[in-house]
Amino acid sequence: MISISHKAKQLLVLLIKLLIVGGAFYFIYNQLAHNDKLNWVLFVEKFNKNKSFLGIALLLLLSVLNRFFEILKWQNLVSYLHKITLFDATKQVLGALTAGLFTPNGIGEYAGKALFFEKFQAKNIVFLNLICNGIQLIISVIFGIFGLLYLGYGKWVLLILAIIFGFLVLGFGLKKVKIKGYSISDLILKINEIPKSIHRKNNYLAVCRYLIFSHQYYFLFLAFDVQLPYFTLMATIATVYFLASSLPTFQFLDFAVKGSVAVYFFGLLGVNEWIVIFISTLMWFLNVVLPVLIGSYYVLNFKSKWKT
Repeated sequence: MISISHKAKQLLVLLIKLLIVGGAFYFIYNQLAHNDKLNWVLFVEKFNKNKSFLGIALLLLLSVLNRFFEILKWQNLVSYLHKITLFDATKQVLGALTAGLFTPNGIGEYAGKALFFEKFQAKNIVFLNLICNGIQLIISVIFGIFGLLYLGYGKWVLLILAIIFGFLVLGFGLKKVKIKGYSISDLILKINEIPKSIHRKNNYLAVCRYLIFSHQYYFLFLAFDVQLPYFTLMATIATVYFLASSLPTFQFLDFAVKGSVAVYFFGLLGVNEWIVIFISTLMWFLNVVLPVLIGSYYVLNFKSKWKT
């Protein structure tokens, strides 16, 4: 067995950190600088016409609150194992977000958070992260279904409900079947082991976070002079987030996937394509790029608690 010196290990860890951070910066720059669908001339004209320092401050505040509620969710869930400070929760959420930038549906985020804890806690951390992301997805599904109903897509809702019901029936029928030693019954039991007070707080924070970023989307449409009724806009935003969240993607392509779905639905309402693409890109910049820039600092200063 080949042994690696301590200095070699340190160098390898440093190279991995630099690759993660360097890759994050490269993809961010590439998407902003070489996306031919972004009409920067029109954007500058619209910005100069409607610029408002109060409006910019509001959008930035909503971005901060979006991640802040995600951090509170994580701090709340980890309290099931042991208490962590808000600062530690911030490091873990933003660092893991950066590490998961290149993985499908942010899967790397699970490993990123686990590395902040002792190795024996890894499975529990992955499980808690699954709950953290799972409740956000469920909230998106619920609001998305109401959005589809409001917009008159009743047949789509019936199809979606039929699929969900089919998965529930299949899950119930296979709940005793074990995959790698785990079954759906084991998962349900493990979820029920977490105190209800933690689940209730998690649900509340997830709803708050959803309302924050969906209204940030709404205010961006207002900033671009899109004059549509409040409920029509919010229903379309809910529909876009629901359908986009159902598609497998990478964090760094998140705005492209949501943008494509948004272009279709907002196009039906007569909203200009370039406006939809720019708003989707700004949402990605405000809620992924800015946190990743901060998270890069935590990645570069990261020290794993895993013993080798």
